[in-house]
Amino acid sequence: MKVVYVLDPDLSELPKTTDDDAVARMAERKKRGEDEFLCREYILNSFTDRLYDLYSQLKSTKEIWKALEHKYDTEKQGADKFIAFKLFEFSMSDNTSILDQVHEFLILISKFKNLNITIPDQLVVGGIIAKLPPSWNDYRKKLLHTTEDFTLEQLQKHLRIEEETRNREKDLNVANASIDIQKQQTWVKKRTEVHEKTNEKESEKANVVEEKDYNEIIVGLCV
Repeated sequence: MKVVYVLDPDLSELPKTTDDDAVARMAERKKRGEDEFLCREYILNSFTDRLYDLYSQLKSTKEIWKALEHKYDTEKQGADKFIAFKLFEFSMSDNTSILDQVHEFLILISKFKNLNITIPDQLVVGGIIAKLPPSWNDYRKKLLHTTEDFTLEQLQKHLRIEEETRNREKDLNVANASIDIQKQQTWVKKRTEVHEKTNEKESEKANVVEEKDYNEIIVGLCV
């Protein structure tokens, strides 16, 4: 729609009509009025019912537009502060993939471009290293004490290798623990079987002794 020009804050008022240009000015004023009406209706019709009821009370198209600009500028400022807060409060945990969390961190960084703020890659690299979880403290120290300056891509490569290594070691430890449990269960089972056999033999011996004693008693009574 070619009516957006009516929102231009620098749009000048139409000059007063004179006898010489009465017809031309009237046509121009009519078109300006129609364009303002169309623009106003177009804006209002794009609102939800709640916003329509709120802004339809404003008669001027420019009034509506200024009110909208103020509303969304205020919201944007709040959102910008929230982005900064999220960045400073961002922390990584051991419960989620490190690379996934790095990706989330980089998404936060990218949002600063909307604020016309450019964060150097080396600062981003340092931020990622600083945000690593406590279980990565030794690896963090290793990165901080190296003389090599990592690019963002190189750091992500190093983190990927380290995470894959840790995952393999974790799987190996789980497998070894499972084997140890199986060995322990086998040992307990054998120990139980030996114990049961020993009890059976002792029970058989006791029965033999009891039977022998009984027979001796019977013989003694018969003598």
